[in-house]
Amino acid sequence: MTDQQTKFERFTALHAQDEVLVMPNPWDAGSARLLTSVGFEALATTSAGYAFSRGKRDSVAALTRAEVLANASEIVAATHLPVSADLGNGFGHAPDVCAQTIRAACDIGLVGGSIEDATGDPGAPIYPLTEAVERVRAAADAARDLPFVLTARAENHLWGSADLADTIARLKAYSEAGADVLYAPGLPDLKAIKAVCQAVDKPVNVVMGLREPTYSVAQLAEAGVRRISVGGSFARAALGAVMRAAREVRSSGTFTYAADALPGSVINEYLPPIGPDALP
Repeated sequence: MTDQQTKFERFTALHAQDEVLVMPNPWDAGSARLLTSVGFEALATTSAGYAFSRGKRDSVAALTRAEVLANASEIVAATHLPVSADLGNGFGHAPDVCAQTIRAACDIGLVGGSIEDATGDPGAPIYPLTEAVERVRAAADAARDLPFVLTARAENHLWGSADLADTIARLKAYSEAGADVLYAPGLPDLKAIKAVCQAVDKPVNVVMGLREPTYSVAQLAEAGVRRISVGGSFARAALGAVMRAAREVRSSGTFTYAADALPGSVINEYLPPIGPDALP
């Protein structure tokens, strides 16, 4: 059995366990190593976190498939945990492009990934349902014989549509098209989250840290959530610390921020050795 197959089977089992899977989102190899050290059981990439680290906006127009998969490959190499990837809208409108993206993602060692129904066009931000379903079906067909868990995302609530009924209808259609996990980022409250979980027949992922309100793992588990991610919020938290430190130095000329900084010696504990220590 290959290492990737083992990770895939573990990842699949984590969605079926009684305990909710909490899956944070590193944005590079270093953050992946730190999050692995904390004891999480799986990781997921973040397009937002990666984009910010590269000085780009989080947009399908700003990120290419090649660079997103290169970043994901570095994260896969940095951890022994199963890794799922944020694959945007599949990096193309056509269903066959979504299928190509799934196969390419699996080729670099990922055991999961998401395809969203956002177009990247502000004038028409969400794919029509029929087209969106065909894209998910193509991705699911590509993943069928691969060690890969497909997540389908309904993006209504991130693009100004509060139509919960349409979001649920989309998630049901994506499930029928072959998605393994369902995800509607930006749901407004716990009532909506519970409604989604009760309406669908596949595990539901919910993102926390995106916006208010936030709920505890226990509250989300009670609502029926099976998986929790944090999107780009860990990356934004890190950038927030950088901004606070910079403003302190610039405005007051002090350096008290260093008291809360993670010591280099601690970080080094989770990084590969160099020099003589790296020899077999």
